[in-house]
Amino acid sequence: MKKSYAIVGCGRVGTALARYLAGAGYKPAGFASRSLSSAKRAATAAGAKVPVSVQPWEVTPKADIVLITTPDGVIRETADKIAEYEGFAKGAVVLHCSGALPSTQLSAAENGGAHTGSLHPLQSFASEDIEKNPFAGIMMAVEGQGDAVKTAWQMAENLGASPFEIQTDKKMLYHASAAVASNYLVTLMHLAFQLIIASGVPASKSYTILKPLVQGTLSNVENNGIPRALTGPIARGDAETVRHHIAEIGEAVPTCLDLYRQMGRHTIEIALAKGDLSEETAAELRQMLGGTSS
Repeated sequence: MKKSYAIVGCGRVGTALARYLAGAGYKPAGFASRSLSSAKRAATAAGAKVPVSVQPWEVTPKADIVLITTPDGVIRETADKIAEYEGFAKGAVVLHCSGALPSTQLSAAENGGAHTGSLHPLQSFASEDIEKNPFAGIMMAVEGQGDAVKTAWQMAENLGASPFEIQTDKKMLYHASAAVASNYLVTLMHLAFQLIIASGVPASKSYTILKPLVQGTLSNVENNGIPRALTGPIARGDAETVRHHIAEIGEAVPTCLDLYRQMGRHTIEIALAKGDLSEETAAELRQMLGGTSS
């Protein structure tokens, strides 16, 4: 029989967990949130008549697993307050769902005899629609103490996700990687859109035109890895084309030039690792792109 769980912080992630943990056979024990209506919504999503409250320690004492899904800035404060009211059962597993913060934020729960860890769904939760399982097929990062990691790993699998473990003291680097892969990809696509629009392509068609190229590149990374996935003028040492890029961008879209140069400098190192770029051409490209790549 699967364990019981309580959720503290019933926003998008908390409400989705409420529903799909119940669907996976876990037993709801209670839900708490700053807004009582949010706690009630989570209980409804779980299909359970269980205690709901704005005071977390009123719903957590009987739970085998306590999930703290509050905003990052109040995770430690929330854990401290629940511990102050003896709201964690001895031997309970306490997990938070922050991508950036380590499980050490839950030290008060650990001091009270709980096992602590974190379970982070590597996915954006932009919508409140939970009719489709948002955990199915995604990756979920786990870290923390042994029993907590074991429990979090099993929960991730039961939710339909693929868990992987990271080091507690390297949690922020993991989060930085996710920010680059998600947030900075948006920034990179914005750069590509600005350049193709400057070439005369209607803005409404920019995504449709570039999408197959982006998907093909991601496929190459998946199948061939980096640096073998790298193509283009820097990879083949075509300094003249890069020179023309710089000139045209500087004239037509000067606000894009600095980012183009920075990306180019880092690309030189990948091209060198691929083995098709000579050191002589790399030096020429570095000078052209405005500095030495770090």
